[in-house]
Amino acid sequence: MAELFRMPAVAADAATAVLSAWQVAEGASFTKDDALVSIETDKAEVDVAAERDGVLLKTLHEAGTEVEVGDPIAVLGAAGEQPADLGALLAELGVSVTGPGEARQAVRRDVPENAATERQVPPAPQVPQSSPEPQVSPVASAVPSALPSGGGPDRGGRVFSSPLARRLAREAGLDIALLTGTGPGGRVVRRDVEAAVAARQAPAAVEPPAPRPDAPAPQPPAAPDSTDASGGTDASGGSGGSGDHEDIPHSRMRRAIARRLTESKQHTPHFYLRATCAVDELLALRQRLNAVSPVKVSVNDLLIKAVATAHVQVPEMNAIWRPEAVRRFGTVDVSVAIATGKGLVTPVLRGIENLSVSAIATRTRAYAEQARSGSLRPADLEGGSITVSNLGMYGVEQFAAIINPPQAAILAIGAARDEAVVRDGAVTAAKVLGVVLSVDHRPVDGAVAARWLAVFTEAVENPVRLVV
Repeated sequence: MAELFRMPAVAADAATAVLSAWQVAEGASFTKDDALVSIETDKAEVDVAAERDGVLLKTLHEAGTEVEVGDPIAVLGAAGEQPADLGALLAELGVSVTGPGEARQAVRRDVPENAATERQVPPAPQVPQSSPEPQVSPVASAVPSALPSGGGPDRGGRVFSSPLARRLAREAGLDIALLTGTGPGGRVVRRDVEAAVAARQAPAAVEPPAPRPDAPAPQPPAAPDSTDASGGTDASGGSGGSGDHEDIPHSRMRRAIARRLTESKQHTPHFYLRATCAVDELLALRQRLNAVSPVKVSVNDLLIKAVATAHVQVPEMNAIWRPEAVRRFGTVDVSVAIATGKGLVTPVLRGIENLSVSAIATRTRAYAEQARSGSLRPADLEGGSITVSNLGMYGVEQFAAIINPPQAAILAIGAARDEAVVRDGAVTAAKVLGVVLSVDHRPVDGAVAARWLAVFTEAVENPVRLVV
């Protein structure tokens, strides 16, 4: 029996998601647990698996389309099902498909279109015949369909629009009642809002005033020098006047990273503590562990274990800020920053205070593989009170990272390097590691963070406690 396959709620707080790619072609069969479609959320790209055997009869949205959670995205049939009249089946399910090459749209049968999308449009005021005609700018006259004067007489004073179009119009400060819909039945859809926004942002042509007869002829302006003395780019971000550049559209993940980190710097009061750790013994311990460990242990794995040790001894750091209270956790959950081709993800290692170093290494490797293949689940990215971000493999000596909200801290780790240090009054060479702890001052005071960093440093410089 054919049924509608709807956009799943792959993230708890997401109203929409992007249909990234279909993993099964139209008309192809699939089995239970096969990946049907890849969905891109604010945090990761997730493969949605089939719940039973079947066949993909029809896709209702193309790859790259943003779809509201709960909206139909495909029609699935039972295993071996091949309807004689696919068009009749789609009509029976309440699905309308536009012409070839255009985006496909689906209408939910259980939600009347008039129920949630119609709104009354006030009638246009009558203009006296003797009133002068308004002046229309060249841009406005060039795009009459983008910003119309009303809903049109054929709509009976009602405007039909998709929830996504209403949200985009609201965010852009547009009145949905003033837009002309190009969707099915005159429905206002996303592209209509985007066209209106583009028309509003287009610069209006302004005619220069006529010169006076006695005025001197205007001199042509000097050509601006778009290249500085060093041959670099101009102030507007150009490339020395050559015009060569590439605009890479923002992915949903990149937009989410930008939004969350901007909010973090704006609303989270950061303070920073720096420390230098001697890591000669840590490196020696790693070498001994890798001689017997079933999985290769990295320096980062040992540092994550040191974070767990510090959280256990200074539990005040294992907390986050909530509007109503400081929430303190009973287990140590640590996020690990992993760079992928689409952006930075931070899967959470849970309960690491009870894990061995080799178990931490195993979970970290698994998360890294899932992050790069796009198979992380939203639940893997939620929780934790601190993130570990390591750029030491790039030779970075030290850096300060931005806290990943709602966590309370992030530990930035640099590269181990040889330096001269003083021990027992004598100068000697040693391997040292620079770390910077960024802390949210709302749930954590400076003295608490200082105690935590002291315990962390002690654990790194005396690493035997990490394996007992």
